[in-house]
Amino acid sequence: MLVEYARIRGAEPPVTPRGAAYIFCGDHGVVAEGVSAWPSEVTRQMAMNFVAGGAAISVMCRHYGMTPHVVDVGIAGAPVDGVRRMRVGNGTRNFAAEPAMSLDEARWALDVGRTLAAEAAERYDIVACGEMGIGNTTAAAALLCAYGGVAPEEAAGAGAGSDADGVRRKVEVVRRALALHVSREPLEVAAAFGGFEILAIAGMILGGAQRGLPVVLDGFISCAAALVARALEPEALRCVFYSHRSAEKGHRLMLEVLDARPRLDLDMRLGEGSGAALLIGIFQTACRIYHEMATFDGAGVSRSHGDEPPEL
Repeated sequence: MLVEYARIRGAEPPVTPRGAAYIFCGDHGVVAEGVSAWPSEVTRQMAMNFVAGGAAISVMCRHYGMTPHVVDVGIAGAPVDGVRRMRVGNGTRNFAAEPAMSLDEARWALDVGRTLAAEAAERYDIVACGEMGIGNTTAAAALLCAYGGVAPEEAAGAGAGSDADGVRRKVEVVRRALALHVSREPLEVAAAFGGFEILAIAGMILGGAQRGLPVVLDGFISCAAALVARALEPEALRCVFYSHRSAEKGHRLMLEVLDARPRLDLDMRLGEGSGAALLIGIFQTACRIYHEMATFDGAGVSRSHGDEPPEL
């Protein structure tokens, strides 16, 4: 990880990395199709929880000394106090009936991520990307199908607790939407199916690649942003670390489509950036080992069999 960090950043790993978590929040019109076990209001309620410091990612940021940034890219309704307002729209539209957003809105959402990547590159050594948006596993599944050629029944899973009937409904919604939105031009695919928060993460990947900022992705949703970023700029993923393989059904296939190596496999499915925060904790440990662990010579450990260290 440290070798990859040095390649991305063009610098020796720091002793104490400055890390941040960006949690992008946005609502999804496709929730109208009954694809989620939770109502859209939960997006707003969870954004409030992030600000109050009560969410899992909030606890993890405190534990790892990371700065949390909660960003409203498209939460439906009035502004949420304490959340950075970079809204593209009042949630996306229902992509089962029309494109989730216009091409201009897609560019705007990407620019939100690029802007934050430029800011973060001046302040932090590494950033984690997480998300919150009821309905966004359906959007991520549709993006996997459109960009990766995966069948809807292989891409769509339980998300945040859908039962078997809910998963079947999600599969059918994705199948209908793929038939409705037939273009496979990269930006048109992103606009047809994406969430504002997914495209903002994609923009952060694109900006991170431009600025030499390592970006750690979380699970199924944030890796859907990697599909968008790769489709737009194939070399952009050189700045990305994939934190873990989640328990969401389609994530294994998504990682295969991305030819990505996840560092952890812990059956997690929480989102919020929680898996990415765990990997940054490991990165912090690796940095301390790199700077503080003694070599055999430095520790005065005897060598045997020529130059090979002894078996320990």
